[in-house]
Amino acid sequence: MGAEIGYWLGVPFWGRGIMTAALQAVTAHAFREHPELRRIWAVPFAWNPASMRVLEKAGYRAEGRMRESAVKDGKIVDQMLYAILRSDPSPLPDTHTVTPA
Repeated sequence: MGAEIGYWLGVPFWGRGIMTAALQAVTAHAFREHPELRRIWAVPFAWNPASMRVLEKAGYRAEGRMRESAVKDGKIVDQMLYAILRSDPSPLPDTHTVTPA
């Protein structure tokens, strides 16, 4: 069984580690509370390297590019597929550090 995760953070809060910490916490909680869950995936827009970096820092791995898979602002765009598996070797931390404003 799997689940999709998505996120959005207002521009004034970028660059503080907030979203990485939140993604790690939610991912750890989901795996801890739902033993049937095998994978969690996300599909950031291919033109958003910051979002992909958040996923990578949280332990997600790139699995591929989904060509012409979404419409954003009236344009057809590609998305990337990222996922983390319960069986991935690096366990997620239970504590996180967020840089203060």
